[in-house]
Amino acid sequence: MDFDYSPKTKELQARLQRFMDEYIYPNEATYWSELEANTQAGKRWSHLHFLDALKDKAKEQGLWNLFLPKDTAEIAGVDGAGLTNQEYAPLAEIMGRVGWASEVFNCAAPDTGNMETIARYGTKEHHERWLKPLLNGDIRSAFAMTEPEVASSDATNICTRIERQGDEYIINGHKWWISGAGDPRCAVYITMGKSDPEAPKHSQQSMVLVAADTPGVRVVRPLSVMGYDDAPHGHMEMYFENVRVPASNILLGEGRGFEIAQGRLGPGRIHHCMRLIGKAERALELMCKRASSRVAFGKTIAQQTVTQERIAEARCRIDMARLLTLKAAWMMDTVGNKVARTEIAMIKVVAPKLACDVIDWAIQVHGGGGMSQDFPLAFDYAHARTLRFADGPDEVHRNAIAKWELGKYGTYGKNADVPITRGS
Repeated sequence: MDFDYSPKTKELQARLQRFMDEYIYPNEATYWSELEANTQAGKRWSHLHFLDALKDKAKEQGLWNLFLPKDTAEIAGVDGAGLTNQEYAPLAEIMGRVGWASEVFNCAAPDTGNMETIARYGTKEHHERWLKPLLNGDIRSAFAMTEPEVASSDATNICTRIERQGDEYIINGHKWWISGAGDPRCAVYITMGKSDPEAPKHSQQSMVLVAADTPGVRVVRPLSVMGYDDAPHGHMEMYFENVRVPASNILLGEGRGFEIAQGRLGPGRIHHCMRLIGKAERALELMCKRASSRVAFGKTIAQQTVTQERIAEARCRIDMARLLTLKAAWMMDTVGNKVARTEIAMIKVVAPKLACDVIDWAIQVHGGGGMSQDFPLAFDYAHARTLRFADGPDEVHRNAIAKWELGKYGTYGKNADVPITRGS
Protein backbone atom coordinates (compact mmCIF):
# COMPACT_ATOMS: atom_id res chain seq x y z
CA MET A 1 0.00 0.00 0.00
CA ASP A 2 1.25 3.47 -0.93
CA PHE A 3 0.70 5.76 2.06
CA ASP A 4 0.94 8.94 -0.02
CA TYR A 5 -2.14 10.54 -1.53
CA SER A 6 -2.45 10.76 -5.30
CA PRO A 7 -1.75 14.13 -6.99
CA LYS A 8 -5.47 14.33 -7.81
CA THR A 9 -6.39 13.87 -4.16
CA LYS A 10 -3.82 16.41 -2.97
CA GLU A 11 -5.15 19.00 -5.39
CA LEU A 12 -8.74 18.36 -4.28
CA GLN A 13 -7.68 18.47 -0.63
CA ALA A 14 -6.18 21.92 -1.12
CA ARG A 15 -9.25 23.22 -2.94
CA LEU A 16 -11.62 21.71 -0.42
CA GLN A 17 -9.67 23.07 2.55
CA ARG A 18 -9.67 26.52 0.96
CA PHE A 19 -13.44 26.31 0.50
CA MET A 20 -13.89 25.27 4.14
CA ASP A 21 -11.77 28.21 5.31
CA GLU A 22 -13.57 30.74 3.10
CA TYR A 23 -17.19 29.58 3.33
CA ILE A 24 -17.86 26.81 5.85
CA TYR A 25 -16.14 27.83 9.10
CA PRO A 26 -17.27 31.49 8.79
CA ASN A 27 -20.88 30.30 8.41
CA GLU A 28 -21.07 27.96 11.41
CA ALA A 29 -22.85 30.67 13.40
CA THR A 30 -25.10 31.38 10.42
CA TYR A 31 -26.29 27.77 10.45
CA TRP A 32 -27.41 27.92 14.06
CA SER A 33 -28.87 31.43 13.82
CA GLU A 34 -31.01 30.57 10.78
CA LEU A 35 -32.15 27.37 12.47
CA GLU A 36 -33.06 29.37 15.58
CA ALA A 37 -34.96 31.91 13.46
CA ASN A 38 -36.92 29.09 11.82
CA THR A 39 -37.68 27.63 15.24
CA GLN A 40 -39.04 30.92 16.55
CA ALA A 41 -41.16 31.23 13.43
CA GLY A 42 -42.57 27.74 13.95
CA LYS A 43 -40.70 26.45 10.91
CA ARG A 44 -37.97 24.35 12.49
CA TRP A 45 -38.32 21.68 9.82
CA SER A 46 -37.67 24.11 6.98
CA HIS A 47 -34.77 24.18 4.55
CA LEU A 48 -31.87 26.44 5.56
CA HIS A 49 -31.61 28.72 2.54
CA PHE A 50 -28.10 30.05 3.16
CA LEU A 51 -26.86 26.58 2.17
CA ASP A 52 -28.11 27.08 -1.40
CA ALA A 53 -25.60 29.84 -2.10
CA LEU A 54 -22.79 27.67 -0.75
CA LYS A 55 -23.90 24.75 -2.91
CA ASP A 56 -23.80 26.98 -5.99
CA LYS A 57 -20.23 27.96 -5.10
CA ALA A 58 -19.26 24.31 -4.60
CA LYS A 59 -20.68 23.44 -8.03
CA GLU A 60 -18.85 26.36 -9.64
CA GLN A 61 -15.57 25.20 -8.10
CA GLY A 62 -15.95 21.58 -9.19
CA LEU A 63 -16.42 20.34 -5.62
CA TRP A 64 -19.74 18.62 -6.22
CA ASN A 65 -20.57 14.89 -5.94
CA LEU A 66 -16.98 14.15 -4.91
CA PHE A 67 -18.10 10.79 -3.49
CA LEU A 68 -19.36 9.51 -6.85
CA PRO A 69 -17.20 6.65 -8.18
CA LYS A 70 -16.40 6.62 -11.88
CA ASP A 71 -18.33 3.42 -12.60
CA THR A 72 -21.42 4.73 -10.81
CA ALA A 73 -21.21 8.05 -12.65
CA GLU A 74 -21.04 6.19 -15.95
CA ILE A 75 -24.09 4.11 -15.05
CA ALA A 76 -26.00 7.28 -14.15
CA GLY A 77 -24.79 9.09 -17.28
CA VAL A 78 -23.49 12.07 -15.30
CA ASP A 79 -20.17 13.65 -14.48
CA GLY A 80 -18.54 12.60 -11.22
CA ALA A 81 -15.25 13.04 -9.48
CA GLY A 82 -14.34 9.46 -10.36
CA LEU A 83 -12.41 8.95 -7.15
CA THR A 84 -11.54 5.63 -5.57
CA ASN A 85 -12.50 4.98 -1.95
CA GLN A 86 -8.90 5.66 -0.97
CA GLU A 87 -8.87 8.97 -2.86
CA TYR A 88 -12.20 10.13 -1.45
CA ALA A 89 -11.48 9.19 2.18
CA PRO A 90 -9.28 12.21 3.06
CA LEU A 91 -11.83 14.53 1.47
CA ALA A 92 -14.57 13.05 3.64
CA GLU A 93 -12.34 13.73 6.65
CA ILE A 94 -12.08 17.43 5.76
CA MET A 95 -15.84 17.75 5.27
CA GLY A 96 -16.50 15.88 8.51
CA ARG A 97 -14.93 18.66 10.58
CA VAL A 98 -18.25 20.54 10.39
CA GLY A 99 -21.42 18.49 10.74
CA TRP A 100 -23.41 20.07 7.92
CA ALA A 101 -20.54 20.68 5.49
CA SER A 102 -20.99 17.44 3.54
CA GLU A 103 -24.39 18.60 2.31
CA VAL A 104 -22.81 21.67 0.69
CA PHE A 105 -20.83 19.34 -1.60
CA ASN A 106 -23.75 16.91 -2.09
CA CYS A 107 -21.77 14.30 -0.17
CA ALA A 108 -24.05 13.86 2.85
CA ALA A 109 -25.55 10.71 4.30
CA PRO A 110 -27.87 9.05 3.61
CA ASP A 111 -27.98 10.48 0.09
CA THR A 112 -24.55 9.22 -0.97
CA GLY A 113 -25.38 5.58 -0.23
CA ASN A 114 -28.86 5.97 -1.68
CA MET A 115 -27.55 7.49 -4.90
CA GLU A 116 -25.08 4.66 -5.36
CA THR A 117 -27.82 2.13 -4.61
CA ILE A 118 -30.23 3.59 -7.15
CA ALA A 119 -27.46 3.93 -9.73
CA ARG A 120 -26.32 0.32 -9.35
CA TYR A 121 -29.61 -1.45 -8.77
CA GLY A 122 -32.27 0.87 -10.19
CA THR A 123 -33.75 1.08 -13.67
CA LYS A 124 -33.41 3.91 -16.18
CA GLU A 125 -36.80 5.13 -14.99
CA HIS A 126 -35.50 5.25 -11.41
CA HIS A 127 -32.44 7.14 -12.61
CA GLU A 128 -34.56 9.79 -14.30
CA ARG A 129 -37.08 10.18 -11.50
CA TRP A 130 -34.83 9.92 -8.43
CA LEU A 131 -31.14 9.67 -9.18
CA LYS A 132 -30.60 12.72 -11.35
CA PRO A 133 -32.52 15.08 -9.01
CA LEU A 134 -30.47 13.69 -6.12
CA LEU A 135 -27.21 14.20 -7.99
CA ASN A 136 -28.31 17.75 -8.81
CA GLY A 137 -29.13 18.41 -5.16
CA ASP A 138 -32.76 19.18 -5.99
CA ILE A 139 -34.18 16.57 -3.60
CA ARG A 140 -33.01 14.48 -0.66
CA SER A 141 -33.70 10.89 0.39
CA ALA A 142 -33.86 8.46 3.31
CA PHE A 143 -33.10 4.80 3.99
CA ALA A 144 -36.00 3.14 5.84
CA MET A 145 -34.73 0.03 7.60
CA THR A 146 -34.63 0.17 11.42
CA GLU A 147 -37.74 -0.82 13.40
CA PRO A 148 -38.73 -0.32 17.06
CA GLU A 149 -40.45 -3.67 17.57
CA VAL A 150 -37.43 -5.82 16.73
CA ALA A 151 -33.67 -5.83 17.37
CA SER A 152 -32.59 -4.31 14.09
CA SER A 153 -28.95 -5.16 14.80
CA ASP A 154 -30.03 -8.46 13.24
CA ALA A 155 -31.58 -7.33 9.99
CA THR A 156 -33.25 -10.71 9.46
CA ASN A 157 -35.65 -9.53 12.19
CA ILE A 158 -37.01 -6.71 10.02
CA CYS A 159 -40.75 -7.38 9.85
CA THR A 160 -42.17 -4.63 7.61
CA ARG A 161 -44.12 -6.52 4.96
CA ILE A 162 -43.71 -5.94 1.23
CA GLU A 163 -46.41 -7.99 -0.51
CA ARG A 164 -47.04 -8.32 -4.24
CA GLN A 165 -50.59 -7.69 -5.43
CA GLY A 166 -50.87 -7.66 -9.19
CA ASP A 167 -48.78 -4.82 -10.58
CA GLU A 168 -48.18 -3.27 -7.16
CA TYR A 169 -46.41 -3.88 -3.87
CA ILE A 170 -48.30 -3.20 -0.64
CA ILE A 171 -46.10 -2.06 2.25
CA ASN A 172 -47.04 -2.16 5.92
CA GLY A 173 -44.61 -1.47 8.71
CA HIS A 174 -43.34 0.70 11.54
CA LYS A 175 -39.90 2.33 11.21
CA TRP A 176 -37.77 4.64 13.32
CA TRP A 177 -34.38 6.36 13.25
CA ILE A 178 -35.01 7.09 9.60
CA SER A 179 -32.28 9.65 8.96
CA GLY A 180 -33.22 12.51 6.67
CA ALA A 181 -36.95 11.85 6.77
CA GLY A 182 -37.53 15.17 8.52
CA ASP A 183 -36.09 17.21 5.68
CA PRO A 184 -38.90 18.83 3.66
CA ARG A 185 -36.93 18.02 0.50
CA CYS A 186 -36.92 14.27 1.26
CA ALA A 187 -38.69 12.83 -1.79
CA VAL A 188 -37.96 9.10 -1.72
CA TYR A 189 -37.39 6.31 0.77
CA ILE A 190 -35.37 3.20 0.00
CA THR A 191 -37.44 0.84 2.14
CA MET A 192 -36.36 -2.58 3.37
CA GLY A 193 -38.93 -5.18 4.33
CA LYS A 194 -39.84 -8.84 4.25
CA SER A 195 -41.27 -10.00 0.93
CA ASP A 196 -41.17 -13.78 1.57
CA PRO A 197 -41.12 -15.00 5.19
CA GLU A 198 -40.76 -18.61 3.99
CA ALA A 199 -37.63 -18.05 1.91
CA PRO A 200 -34.12 -18.87 3.15
CA LYS A 201 -33.00 -16.53 5.92
CA HIS A 202 -31.06 -14.08 3.75
CA SER A 203 -33.52 -14.14 0.85
CA GLN A 204 -36.60 -12.97 2.74
CA GLN A 205 -35.88 -9.24 2.45
CA SER A 206 -36.35 -6.86 -0.45
CA MET A 207 -35.81 -3.16 -1.06
CA VAL A 208 -38.33 -0.96 -2.79
CA LEU A 209 -38.47 2.73 -3.71
CA VAL A 210 -41.31 4.66 -2.08
CA ALA A 211 -42.13 8.24 -3.02
CA ALA A 212 -42.44 10.34 0.14
CA ASP A 213 -45.84 11.70 -0.91
CA THR A 214 -47.36 8.23 -1.43
CA PRO A 215 -50.66 7.82 0.47
CA GLY A 216 -50.14 5.83 3.66
CA VAL A 217 -46.65 7.16 4.41
CA ARG A 218 -46.94 8.80 7.82
CA VAL A 219 -44.11 10.55 9.66
CA VAL A 220 -44.96 10.56 13.38
CA ARG A 221 -42.24 12.49 15.22
CA PRO A 222 -38.57 13.42 15.31
CA LEU A 223 -36.38 11.45 17.69
CA SER A 224 -33.93 13.50 19.71
CA VAL A 225 -30.30 12.42 19.98
CA MET A 226 -29.08 13.36 23.46
CA GLY A 227 -31.33 16.40 23.38
CA TYR A 228 -30.76 17.33 19.72
CA ASP A 229 -33.46 16.67 17.14
CA ASP A 230 -31.07 17.42 14.27
CA ALA A 231 -33.59 19.61 12.44
CA PRO A 232 -34.10 20.07 9.57
CA HIS A 233 -32.49 16.72 8.68
CA GLY A 234 -34.12 14.67 11.42
CA HIS A 235 -34.25 11.05 12.51
CA MET A 236 -37.91 10.20 12.32
CA GLU A 237 -40.37 7.60 13.50
CA MET A 238 -42.81 6.72 10.73
CA TYR A 239 -45.42 4.25 9.51
CA PHE A 240 -46.14 2.64 6.17
CA GLU A 241 -49.86 1.87 6.17
CA ASN A 242 -51.13 0.03 3.09
CA VAL A 243 -48.68 1.98 0.96
CA ARG A 244 -49.04 1.04 -2.69
CA VAL A 245 -46.15 1.41 -5.14
CA PRO A 246 -45.69 0.09 -8.68
CA ALA A 247 -44.06 -3.34 -8.87
CA SER A 248 -41.39 -1.70 -11.01
CA ASN A 249 -40.17 0.14 -7.89
CA ILE A 250 -38.48 -3.02 -6.59
CA LEU A 251 -34.69 -2.83 -6.61
CA LEU A 252 -32.88 -5.70 -8.31
CA GLY A 253 -35.71 -8.16 -7.57
CA GLU A 254 -37.49 -9.86 -4.69
CA GLY A 255 -35.26 -11.38 -2.04
CA ARG A 256 -32.22 -9.31 -3.01
CA GLY A 257 -32.34 -6.87 -0.09
CA PHE A 258 -29.30 -8.27 1.73
CA GLU A 259 -27.30 -8.32 -1.46
CA ILE A 260 -28.07 -4.65 -2.01
CA ALA A 261 -27.25 -3.81 1.61
CA GLN A 262 -23.85 -5.49 1.27
CA GLY A 263 -23.04 -3.21 -1.65
CA ARG A 264 -24.44 -0.08 -0.01
CA LEU A 265 -22.96 -0.18 3.47
CA GLY A 266 -19.27 -0.81 2.73
CA PRO A 267 -18.56 2.58 1.14
CA GLY A 268 -20.95 4.25 3.58
CA ARG A 269 -18.90 3.01 6.51
CA ILE A 270 -15.74 4.43 4.98
CA HIS A 271 -17.48 7.80 4.59
CA HIS A 272 -18.81 7.76 8.17
CA CYS A 273 -15.46 6.77 9.65
CA MET A 274 -13.46 9.41 7.79
CA ARG A 275 -15.96 12.10 8.75
CA LEU A 276 -15.62 10.95 12.35
CA ILE A 277 -11.84 11.20 12.12
CA GLY A 278 -12.34 14.75 10.87
CA LYS A 279 -14.45 15.51 13.94
CA ALA A 280 -11.81 13.98 16.22
CA GLU A 281 -9.04 15.95 14.50
CA ARG A 282 -10.92 19.19 14.97
CA ALA A 283 -11.71 18.34 18.59
CA LEU A 284 -8.00 17.79 19.23
CA GLU A 285 -7.22 21.13 17.59
CA LEU A 286 -9.80 22.92 19.74
CA MET A 287 -8.54 21.10 22.84
CA CYS A 288 -4.95 22.21 22.27
CA LYS A 289 -5.95 25.84 21.66
CA ARG A 290 -8.24 25.96 24.68
CA ALA A 291 -5.73 24.23 26.95
CA SER A 292 -3.02 26.68 25.93
CA SER A 293 -5.13 29.74 26.68
CA ARG A 294 -6.75 28.80 30.03
CA VAL A 295 -4.99 29.01 33.39
CA ALA A 296 -5.94 26.92 36.42
CA PHE A 297 -4.02 26.57 39.69
CA GLY A 298 -1.18 28.75 38.48
CA LYS A 299 -0.45 27.14 35.14
CA THR A 300 -2.14 26.58 31.81
CA ILE A 301 -4.35 23.56 31.39
CA ALA A 302 -1.90 22.45 28.69
CA GLN A 303 0.79 22.18 31.37
CA GLN A 304 -1.32 19.79 33.43
CA THR A 305 0.04 16.25 33.01
CA VAL A 306 -3.41 14.72 32.56
CA THR A 307 -4.09 17.05 29.65
CA GLN A 308 -0.79 16.23 28.01
CA GLU A 309 -1.51 12.51 28.34
CA ARG A 310 -4.88 12.93 26.66
CA ILE A 311 -3.46 15.06 23.85
CA ALA A 312 -0.75 12.47 23.21
CA GLU A 313 -3.26 9.60 23.31
CA ALA A 314 -5.59 11.47 20.94
CA ARG A 315 -2.78 12.10 18.45
CA CYS A 316 -1.75 8.43 18.46
CA ARG A 317 -5.28 7.06 18.15
CA ILE A 318 -6.40 9.48 15.44
CA ASP A 319 -3.44 8.55 13.28
CA MET A 320 -3.96 4.83 13.92
CA ALA A 321 -7.66 5.08 13.01
CA ARG A 322 -6.88 7.05 9.87
CA LEU A 323 -4.35 4.48 8.69
CA LEU A 324 -6.73 1.60 9.40
CA THR A 325 -9.53 3.36 7.50
CA LEU A 326 -7.27 4.11 4.55
CA LYS A 327 -6.18 0.47 4.51
CA ALA A 328 -9.83 -0.61 4.40
CA ALA A 329 -10.52 1.85 1.57
CA TRP A 330 -7.46 0.62 -0.34
CA MET A 331 -8.55 -3.01 0.05
CA MET A 332 -12.08 -2.19 -1.12
CA ASP A 333 -10.56 -0.62 -4.22
CA THR A 334 -8.09 -3.43 -4.92
CA VAL A 335 -9.74 -6.67 -3.79
CA GLY A 336 -13.39 -5.72 -3.21
CA ASN A 337 -15.73 -5.23 -0.27
CA LYS A 338 -16.11 -8.91 0.53
CA VAL A 339 -12.40 -9.52 0.98
CA ALA A 340 -12.10 -6.26 2.92
CA ARG A 341 -14.93 -7.21 5.28
CA THR A 342 -12.68 -7.58 8.35
CA GLU A 343 -11.05 -4.18 7.81
CA ILE A 344 -14.44 -2.55 7.20
CA ALA A 345 -15.79 -4.06 10.43
CA MET A 346 -12.68 -2.98 12.35
CA ILE A 347 -12.89 0.65 11.29
CA LYS A 348 -16.56 0.66 12.24
CA VAL A 349 -15.58 -0.36 15.77
CA VAL A 350 -12.51 1.88 16.04
CA ALA A 351 -13.57 5.23 14.54
CA PRO A 352 -16.76 6.00 16.52
CA LYS A 353 -15.14 5.05 19.84
CA LEU A 354 -12.08 7.15 18.99
CA ALA A 355 -14.22 10.16 18.12
CA CYS A 356 -16.30 9.84 21.28
CA ASP A 357 -13.20 9.67 23.47
CA VAL A 358 -11.33 12.57 21.86
CA ILE A 359 -14.40 14.82 21.76
CA ASP A 360 -15.11 13.97 25.41
CA TRP A 361 -11.55 14.94 26.39
CA ALA A 362 -11.94 18.17 24.44
CA ILE A 363 -15.21 18.92 26.25
CA GLN A 364 -13.46 18.37 29.57
CA VAL A 365 -10.73 20.88 28.68
CA HIS A 366 -13.35 23.44 27.61
CA GLY A 367 -15.16 23.19 30.94
CA GLY A 368 -18.77 24.36 30.94
CA GLY A 369 -18.31 25.96 27.53
CA GLY A 370 -17.76 22.54 26.00
CA MET A 371 -21.30 21.55 26.93
CA SER A 372 -22.81 24.64 25.32
CA GLN A 373 -23.67 25.76 21.82
CA ASP A 374 -20.67 28.11 21.78
CA PHE A 375 -18.50 25.22 20.60
CA PRO A 376 -19.34 22.33 18.22
CA LEU A 377 -18.20 19.67 20.69
CA ALA A 378 -21.46 18.72 22.41
CA PHE A 379 -23.31 18.37 19.10
CA ASP A 380 -20.40 16.44 17.59
CA TYR A 381 -20.32 14.08 20.57
CA ALA A 382 -24.02 13.31 20.21
CA HIS A 383 -23.51 12.59 16.52
CA ALA A 384 -20.42 10.44 17.10
CA ARG A 385 -22.19 8.43 19.79
CA THR A 386 -25.05 7.54 17.44
CA LEU A 387 -22.55 6.06 14.99
CA ARG A 388 -21.72 3.33 17.46
CA PHE A 389 -25.17 2.05 16.43
CA ALA A 390 -25.57 3.25 12.85
CA ASP A 391 -24.23 0.78 10.28
CA GLY A 392 -24.24 -1.82 13.04
CA PRO A 393 -23.62 -1.83 16.80
CA ASP A 394 -20.04 -2.27 18.01
CA GLU A 395 -20.95 -5.65 19.47
CA VAL A 396 -22.12 -7.04 16.13
CA HIS A 397 -18.94 -6.01 14.37
CA ARG A 398 -16.74 -7.30 17.19
CA ASN A 399 -18.48 -10.67 17.05
CA ALA A 400 -17.95 -10.86 13.30
CA ILE A 401 -14.28 -9.89 13.60
CA ALA A 402 -13.73 -12.54 16.27
CA LYS A 403 -15.45 -15.24 14.21
CA TRP A 404 -13.36 -14.46 11.15
CA GLU A 405 -10.21 -14.47 13.26
CA LEU A 406 -11.13 -17.79 14.87
CA GLY A 407 -11.90 -19.13 11.42
CA LYS A 408 -8.19 -18.98 10.62
CA TYR A 409 -7.64 -21.73 13.17
CA GLY A 410 -10.65 -23.94 12.51
CA THR A 411 -14.03 -23.89 10.87
CA TYR A 412 -15.75 -21.34 13.11
CA GLY A 413 -16.69 -18.13 11.36
CA LYS A 414 -15.60 -19.04 7.86
CA ASN A 415 -19.05 -18.36 6.48
CA ALA A 416 -19.86 -15.37 8.66
CA ASP A 417 -21.50 -12.54 6.73
CA VAL A 418 -20.61 -8.87 6.93
CA PRO A 419 -23.07 -7.48 9.49
CA ILE A 420 -26.03 -5.86 7.76
CA THR A 421 -27.66 -3.55 10.25
CA ARG A 422 -29.04 -0.06 10.43
CA GLY A 423 -27.24 2.35 8.12
CA SER A 424 -27.65 6.03 7.41
